[in-house]
Amino acid sequence: MFDWDHYSNQPSIIRDKKLKREIYKKTLFDTLKLLFINISFLPFVILNYFIKKRGEVDATEIFCIGISLENETPTTYKRIKRLNIKNILIRFPLSKIKDIEKYKKFIEKYSEFEILINLIQDRNHILDKELLKKDLKTVFTAFEKVKEYQIGTTINRKKWAFFSVDEYLRFFEVAKKLRDEEFKNIKLIGSSVIDFEYHFTIRSLFNFYKVYYDRFSALLYVDRRGSPFNSQMGFDFYKKLQLLYSIVTISPKTSNTIYITETNWPISGTAPYAPTSEKECVSLEDYSYFMVAYYLIALASKTIDRVYWHQLDAKGYGLVDHLEDEEYPAFLAYKTMVTLLKNKNMIKFDIESEIKVFEFEDIKVFYSENIFSKEFIKEGDLDIYANKYKSGKVIYRWMTC
Repeated sequence: MFDWDHYSNQPSIIRDKKLKREIYKKTLFDTLKLLFINISFLPFVILNYFIKKRGEVDATEIFCIGISLENETPTTYKRIKRLNIKNILIRFPLSKIKDIEKYKKFIEKYSEFEILINLIQDRNHILDKELLKKDLKTVFTAFEKVKEYQIGTTINRKKWAFFSVDEYLRFFEVAKKLRDEEFKNIKLIGSSVIDFEYHFTIRSLFNFYKVYYDRFSALLYVDRRGSPFNSQMGFDFYKKLQLLYSIVTISPKTSNTIYITETNWPISGTAPYAPTSEKECVSLEDYSYFMVAYYLIALASKTIDRVYWHQLDAKGYGLVDHLEDEEYPAFLAYKTMVTLLKNKNMIKFDIESEIKVFEFEDIKVFYSENIFSKEFIKEGDLDIYANKYKSGKVIYRWMTC
């Protein structure tokens, strides 16, 4: 039922229509509950959205990266050091519990970093609570130095084995009960809804299950819209973050700390390693620009504590072609971004003009997909824009510095 695509490191699409119908019938009551909860709480979310126009997060650790055992290269460790990143995310599929020693050795190589482990579910562990409890205990014991665990991932895609949000909530309950009884020093993270599908997010945050997210996670991809400045149903990326923040901050089931634990763009010409069709893929140049914009907007929103880029080594969507062990241009862009902006606080920004301006204490970033990224302009032209915003001489053209 759940074939794994080893090229893009995700489950294959369920194509059996009969099976799909059976799943929908089985989860009909859960779907009705989801609709009822959304109708009941959406007015409060909308009201909070207009009240909380901006978050209050000082995102000093926003630059984070994901790595995986399957895609590791001989230079993965050195590249993380070059990026000067503190926080990394590592996937551990519960279906690989027999290989836990291999994953333990892999994780120990990166013990100097702050590690978040993403525990990936399978159908067996969803259906069997005792099996889930036993294997979670094994994981928490084996990775004793790890203090943060994302419990499950991509909960609103049936190919990832959760058939409803209620199934996920029961899954998380098991983890929380075990943590409260035996592993009080670790933090549990959820609910890991993917994309701009906040009706699932609302259901995961308003319920009568015994769940509480120490950190709230979202897999907020915007790749199908192209640029992060493009809109979906009237919401660009900035507005999506504000809406997510408004949902999280009125729920009693979570802290207000939000992690984006997956996001990227698929790279053109890399099939079958790209996780989408060629239609959604972007050039290496646009990948770099959109990535930089994504982080700038997240910083501007002051709603997100961390963004884990998915991921360092991945031919179809990462910063490095893991097959050739060669860096894409986005790797240098990421390094430049971290070097210039790490631990800096954004003072103000303007994202309404053609040239976007993001102002930090001692640096201003100018961003334009129509000017900077499409044609090389003279340094004098850059000075004109700099003088307009009273920032002094522009030293760097971002992507070539």
